[in-house]
Amino acid sequence: MTSNTTVVPLRQPDEVDDALTAILRSGARRLLAQAVEAEAEAFLATMREMRLPDGRERLVRHGLGPERLMQTGIGPVAVRRVKLRDRGAGPNSERVRFTSSILPRWARRTPSLDALLPVLYLRGVSMGDFQEALGALLGKEAPNLSPSVIGRLRDTWQADYARWQRRDLAARRYVYIWADGIYLQARMEPQAECMLVLIGATPEGRKELLGFQVGVRESAQSWRELLVDLKARGLAIAPELATGDGALGFWKALEEVWPTTRHQRCTVHKTANVLDKLPKSVQPAAKADLREVWMAPDRTTAAAAIETFAGKYAAKYEKAVTCLLKDRNALLTFYEFPAEHWDHLRTSNPIESVFATVRHRTVRTKGALSQDTARLMVFKLVMAAAKTWRKLKGENQLPKVIQGVTFRDGVEVINTPAQDAA
Repeated sequence: MTSNTTVVPLRQPDEVDDALTAILRSGARRLLAQAVEAEAEAFLATMREMRLPDGRERLVRHGLGPERLMQTGIGPVAVRRVKLRDRGAGPNSERVRFTSSILPRWARRTPSLDALLPVLYLRGVSMGDFQEALGALLGKEAPNLSPSVIGRLRDTWQADYARWQRRDLAARRYVYIWADGIYLQARMEPQAECMLVLIGATPEGRKELLGFQVGVRESAQSWRELLVDLKARGLAIAPELATGDGALGFWKALEEVWPTTRHQRCTVHKTANVLDKLPKSVQPAAKADLREVWMAPDRTTAAAAIETFAGKYAAKYEKAVTCLLKDRNALLTFYEFPAEHWDHLRTSNPIESVFATVRHRTVRTKGALSQDTARLMVFKLVMAAAKTWRKLKGENQLPKVIQGVTFRDGVEVINTPAQDAA
C-alpha cells in the first residue's frame, strides 16, 4: 500500500535549476571545442611542409590539456586545450609552438567578463562583495573570483595601464584625431578635473585610444602635457585634422605642439551651445536650420545656410547667432576632406558614444572613488569598447589625405596639364 504525501520540497535559495542555462552552457562547450579543434587543424595545415629527415611530419597532435573552467557571461564552461608536439625541436632548432587565440593558455575568464568587473567597481560594489555579485550573475559555483583574486586582477589592470601610457609611438601615425574632456560626475572626488581623451584614426582607418589622462577640460596646460607626452614617445607626424568642442583649451595646446593640424569644431557640441541660447519654443526650428548647414552638399551652400540662420534669428537672439558665427570657418573644415569621411569628421561622437555607456553605468553611483581608481576602471571599459569600434568609411581615401591631395567639397581636385603649366 502506497501513501500519498502533500509535502512539497522547496528549492533552496542557492540552488540553480535553469534548464535553458544548462542547454546554453552545453552548446557553448561543444561550439568552443569545435572552434579550438578547427583552429589547431588550420595551424597544422600551414605546417605540413615542415618534415623530419625521415619524411615524417614534424608537428603532430598530442592529445588535450586538462579540463578547466572558463568564466563566461552564462556561467562556467568546461574547456580543454588542444596540444601539439614538435618532434623536430632540438638544441639547434627552435621549438614550434601553437597558441590558441580563442583559448589562451592561462585564460580563466572571457574578455566580456573582464569588462564586467570594472563596471561593478564603478557602480559601487566593493572588493569584498564581488564574489556575491558575480555569483548572482554567473551562478554560485563560479570559482576564481575571491577578493584576493579580484585584487590581483586590479593590479594587472594597473600594470596594463602603465605599459599603455609608456608605449612607444615612433612607428605610429594618426590621420585624424578627436578630442574631448569627459566629466563622469560619479564616484570621483568633487573637483573640477575630468578625463581628457584622444582617439586617433590610423592610415588603415582603424580607431584607437590615443591619449587618456585626468586633467582640467578647459586647461590648455593639461592638454599641452598630454600632447607633449605623445610627441616625446615618438608621435612625430602631426595629424591632418583634429575635431573637438570649441570650448576646449585643447586648441591652444594643439597650435603649439602640432601647428599644421587643421581644426574642425564639433557640430553636435555647436548645435547644443547655440540652442542653449534660444527659448525652448524656438529650438526645434533652429535645430532643423542648423542641420541645413552641417548637411549641405558643399561649402558654398553651407555658408549660405549660416547667413540664412543669422538673418532669421539675429534680431531677437543675437547671442545664439554670435555663438554660431564665431567658429564659422572651423565648423566647415570637413569640406576640405573626402566626402566619405564627413560623417566621422563633423563631430567628436567617437568619444561621446563610448563614454555615454560609461556615464550610464556610473551616473547613479554614490560614494567617492579616488581619481586613480576611476581612471583605471574607465580605461579598462574604454579598451574593451575599442574592440568593437568600426573602421572609417572610405579608408581607401586615407592614403590620398596623407599624401596631401587637395579635396574641394569632398571631391579630389585633379589638375590638368594646362593648369599645372599655368
